[in-house]
Amino acid sequence: MRVALVQLTSSDDPQANLPETVARVEAAADDGARLVLTPEVTNCVSGDRGRQLEVLRSEDEDPTLARLRGLAARRGVWILIGSLALKLPEGAGDPRFVNRSLLVAPSGEIAARYDKMHMFDARISETEVYRESASYRPGERAVLAEVEGVALGMTICYDLRFPALYRRLAQAGAQVLTAPSAFSPVTGAAHWEPLLRARAIETGAYVLAPAQCGRHEARRGRARRTHGHSLAVSPWGELIVDLGDRPGVALVELALERVAEARRRVPSLTHDRAFTGP
Repeated sequence: MRVALVQLTSSDDPQANLPETVARVEAAADDGARLVLTPEVTNCVSGDRGRQLEVLRSEDEDPTLARLRGLAARRGVWILIGSLALKLPEGAGDPRFVNRSLLVAPSGEIAARYDKMHMFDARISETEVYRESASYRPGERAVLAEVEGVALGMTICYDLRFPALYRRLAQAGAQVLTAPSAFSPVTGAAHWEPLLRARAIETGAYVLAPAQCGRHEARRGRARRTHGHSLAVSPWGELIVDLGDRPGVALVELALERVAEARRRVPSLTHDRAFTGP
């Protein structure tokens, strides 16, 4: 299967971001991609709650989702929207948003949804502090989807630091693991590539990680920066693609026999043992 990673520099204006997103996905479809993956928070990069309340919409009303569903149907491709920041429906009883990854089928229908489970609550420095749990309701369910016979395990960004999730998905049959992200430049420089390669090596699966990059303009609040370097990693832990620090599209050819080969050579997914302590 030919897949495409899309790297973006989304601002806090969903309507302004949409033409660039559509153009990149169209370019990937023109180059023969059957599955196109976009980064985390494709629609809106913002840490300002006032701005989010102003511009975010529910899943049923989100213009980015509606446009990409139409594009998938028109071009006959699968689109993994890395994630959208979305409002919860009225009456949900939670004032927070959700960070939701959506797999759109070539029919335009939504084939799978995954809400980010692990919230990035961290103090990177005195000036770089994150508290996602204050703004986003965490998901509670791991999701395994299917794309033309390929088993796809869906994750988002900070999930990368929780290898048990990836192991569970791989043991359930995932051959490809998706990790759309908007990684901090500081942690990205230190940990992004090692974490992605480790998840691929541990599971014997392809890892596909489309990312946000650069400086994200903000009409309200502080402009944010992200690491970029969208990566595709083979089941043996080799780097296949690195998109660097600028927006763009990269194509990757998946050969599922490499998944079977990696798991045959090192069958660690079948070697779990019960233990006690500490």
